[in-house]
Amino acid sequence: MSRPRIVIVGAGFAGYRTARTLSRLTRHQADITLLNPTDYFLYLPLLPQVAAGILEPRRVSVSLSGTLPHVRLVLGEADGIDLDGHTVHYTGPEGEEGTLPFDRLVLAAGSVNKLLPVPGVAEHAHGFRGLPEALYLRDHVTRQVELAAAAKDRAECAARCTFVVVGAGYTGTEVAAHGAMYTDAQVRRHPMRTGMRPRWMLLDVAPRVLPEMDERLSRTAERVLRQRGVDVRMGTSVKEATHDGVLLTDGSTVDTRTLVWCVGVRPDPLVESLGLPLERGRLLVDSRLSVPGRPEVFACGDVAAVPDLNQPGQYTPMTAQHAWRHGKVCAQNVAASLGVGRRRAYRHRDMGFVVDLGGAKAAANPLGLPMSGPAAGAVTRGYHLAAMPGNRVRVAADWLLDAVLPRQAVQLGLVRSWSVPLESASPEVARVPGRPERARRAGTGTGERDAVDPDAERAGEERSEEQPAGGPSQGRPSGEPAKNQPGGEPARNQPGGEPAKNQPHAEPREEQPHGGRSGSSRASGTPRRAAERAGPPARGTRKPRKRSGTSEATRSANPAAPSGPTRSAHGPADPGPEPPADQPPPGPDIAPGPVKRTDGRAAEGDS
Repeated sequence: MSRPRIVIVGAGFAGYRTARTLSRLTRHQADITLLNPTDYFLYLPLLPQVAAGILEPRRVSVSLSGTLPHVRLVLGEADGIDLDGHTVHYTGPEGEEGTLPFDRLVLAAGSVNKLLPVPGVAEHAHGFRGLPEALYLRDHVTRQVELAAAAKDRAECAARCTFVVVGAGYTGTEVAAHGAMYTDAQVRRHPMRTGMRPRWMLLDVAPRVLPEMDERLSRTAERVLRQRGVDVRMGTSVKEATHDGVLLTDGSTVDTRTLVWCVGVRPDPLVESLGLPLERGRLLVDSRLSVPGRPEVFACGDVAAVPDLNQPGQYTPMTAQHAWRHGKVCAQNVAASLGVGRRRAYRHRDMGFVVDLGGAKAAANPLGLPMSGPAAGAVTRGYHLAAMPGNRVRVAADWLLDAVLPRQAVQLGLVRSWSVPLESASPEVARVPGRPERARRAGTGTGERDAVDPDAERAGEERSEEQPAGGPSQGRPSGEPAKNQPGGEPARNQPGGEPAKNQPHAEPREEQPHGGRSGSSRASGTPRRAAERAGPPARGTRKPRKRSGTSEATRSANPAAPSGPTRSAHGPADPGPEPPADQPPPGPDIAPGPVKRTDGRAAEGDS
């Protein structure tokens, strides 16, 4: 008798924990396959420290093959699921297509960025969901401070050293807190000619910082932010963003080159293509994380609406704390369905939350006990070390070195602005030339990646503490630089231009191999969606290889401000072919700057 086949989609907090627990419970009596676009699990709670230069990127990236030795890792992203045929279709990182048969399926695809209909945000803002975005933000902030220090014009200096963060939830608060310390350290060592200092702004329509957390933690976080000079504006958000800055809902304008969007996430749209009952974009499951009517299908993490047995009628929030515990219970129930152990219902006890504010400052309430100051800082870092499934010694070593040595504020230039668009189906994977957008297929139909339930669009929940990450594309191809994006509109023969007809971005000709599928004979008879072009294709006859990627990780967003849910961890992809030697490089990476009103009226409304 053949061994049962278990396929897990996504390696974020829920998927990773499910795979690790199942490997132990089944004792090699089942074939476990983990489908993920990257080969690592991303510990998102520490991502702001990567952007601030405290931790190196590999510190928060835990190897899947190294920590899950008895689990088969398949690199790729799920395009569609045939529930009746018991198969998962996926596209690999180099465009190859494949199918995974299953006897048990675990959906743990996490969540993706939520983009509100605020004019200009998609073109000028950057999210904070994966390693590429964190690396881009570190380079960008460093560059703006260096350019501001060399600028002779005070207006230009002020715009370059003004940084606007939208969303005062877990992620936005930590980004602003760590960012202010990072830029202040740069200016102390290299003062600006004009005598100006960096200015950080934190905006949110909520009445207070960290609105989903205990009010005492909120007061602690706001006090620390204000002590560091962060301009905290509650009840205010962005009404419009332009190349020169932002217009706020209170009618004021801010000249800036940096807009960081930390306001929300939503469940991965993969589950919408299944045709099963949803609750605000999340797949409805029972208390044992099984899909009603589909005993072979389980769901956990951000894509699952799990009943909260402690609060009847409600569902567990989309936080990494819940996702991690979902994974354990889900693995136990999958094993029980195979005759190993017994089924369990998911019941959770709140262990409290921690917010690292940089240095020795933090806000925490472990087991409901509010803490602040160095004690909270010690508890917070101790919690993260205990929660990480690997790299603990390296993380602790980086913290120690940061405490005794100055940070290295240098630009590596590894990630360009067009590589990390806000409207991205895979924010954890940097866009590279030649990678096509994935399609979502359900059985024999093709599901659009951006088909969104309007209720789900408004249902983003703040990811407190540690959370998954990701981001959908809405309207604009995420890999394509906006026309008014830094660097201006790319020429057609430059990176960012229209792909040549003979390149992978166009619909493949019938004589071209595509995993055994011709352009008109795909599973659904419908061409794959190519809405998200993956960065600038090369010109000429050289054809870049197809790329694809996405995954689950985990991280915060903001409920009260324009909000949403997080997503899976995606790793860096192969940069693809080099452009021709005679091709000019892409334009410089420059983020937004000032908005000028000419009608003389105050702005009205709310974002």
